[in-house]
Amino acid sequence: MQTRKYNIGVEAALDVIGGKWKCVILCYLTRGRKRTSELKRLMPQITQKMLTQQLRELEQDGVINRIIHNQVPPKVEYELNEYGWSLQGILDALCAWGENHIDRVYGDKLTMLEDNVFTEELKSQDNGKIAE
Repeated sequence: MQTRKYNIGVEAALDVIGGKWKCVILCYLTRGRKRTSELKRLMPQITQKMLTQQLRELEQDGVINRIIHNQVPPKVEYELNEYGWSLQGILDALCAWGENHIDRVYGDKLTMLEDNVFTEELKSQDNGKIAE
């Protein structure tokens, strides 16, 4: 076990979810199990090496499960485990803050965000507001 001491709790949190890609990976996993190739498709800017490294670290930190299906060719999926799901509130808050930031700085967030499962949800939310 680590003997590191922290000055503040956020340091411990950032040890687990800090960096450019971990929160993005975790957000996609809140939408269900994903294979490595699916995550790579959702995050085209990440290198395969970095994706593999980030997934290994998240697994070692105990927030995701690696599921190996015994078949040929081998199939590996990743999912949030119970401890990982405890991050959902934090991830939702980060997404909401980021969307507000994009609106503030750039205007319409939908023009600044890539099309994916999250923007589809935003579009449907915006359509619901228009219909009201």
